[in-house]
Amino acid sequence: MPTGGPLRLGFLMFPGFPMACLTSAIEPLRAANEIIGHKAFEWLLVAEDAAPVRSSAEVRFEPDVRLADCGDVDHLYLLSPPTGAFADPRHGPARLRWLDRTGVVLGAFSGGIFPLARAGLMEGRGCSVHWCYEAAFKAEFPKVTASETVILREGRRITASGAGAVFDLMLRLIEERLGRQCMTEVACWFQHPFVRDEDASQKVPVARTGYTADRLPASIREAIRLFEDHVEDPLRISDVAAAVDGGRVPLRHDGRSRVRDGDREPHLRGGPRLHGRHDELHVRQRPGGVRRAGDRRGRGEHAVYGDRRLCGRLQLPWR
Repeated sequence: MPTGGPLRLGFLMFPGFPMACLTSAIEPLRAANEIIGHKAFEWLLVAEDAAPVRSSAEVRFEPDVRLADCGDVDHLYLLSPPTGAFADPRHGPARLRWLDRTGVVLGAFSGGIFPLARAGLMEGRGCSVHWCYEAAFKAEFPKVTASETVILREGRRITASGAGAVFDLMLRLIEERLGRQCMTEVACWFQHPFVRDEDASQKVPVARTGYTADRLPASIREAIRLFEDHVEDPLRISDVAAAVDGGRVPLRHDGRSRVRDGDREPHLRGGPRLHGRHDELHVRQRPGGVRRAGDRRGRGEHAVYGDRRLCGRLQLPWR
């Protein structure tokens, strides 16, 4: 491992790796070298063998060195899809562990955290995990702490989620080595005006909206989290509402198979509960009103006949 001169970074490519992460790592380093007029950073493309590696964009990259011959680096970052795996499951991970013992900083961008963790080099450590495959990562690696931050540096492990986070990470390395003025100029070259803090959380889209989760009210974000955490054993809406509203009602599961039919709430018997005079008018004043009122709630006639109070007002048989 070199002790002086340029900071040398290796990028270990797996088939299908995200090309944007690679270019987001190399381009700011190249710009920094041009600005200062000499090489403060060097980089190598690494692969398990000498054959070109196909990226996610179907562009092929020819490696500079095979993993077995890679040793003259300060940092080595893995770039991979979540399904990435070593072609040689014995010698590939062993080489990473040898590099770790020699003091090389190991890291991963986006899906590259999967082969790094499979090599047994992340147990008991924290890492940044992209929200797209957070659940899959937690299921496969329960002993690794998955973080929603865009960048996580813990000892000689550096992980980043998303090409934008990789760019931010490189700017941090430039700042540490060449100063803030050079880092700022590099950011301006690429019109990258906002350099996120390393503990910044990832942006996560909200389904069927044009918003990200951080723009939702805190109570809505908490409700979404509770529902996501209990997908296999759903919670009752009323309990989640009480919990996010600051209530101390203990969360109960929906009890679909644990209560007598006559004791169930109407929306658990026949579908969503109907409310208000508007639904009543639909039934009283329009042909096919029962069906129309139920269709407004997405469950047809069952949504009406399952509502005890509405049936009582309309003198309909409650089912």
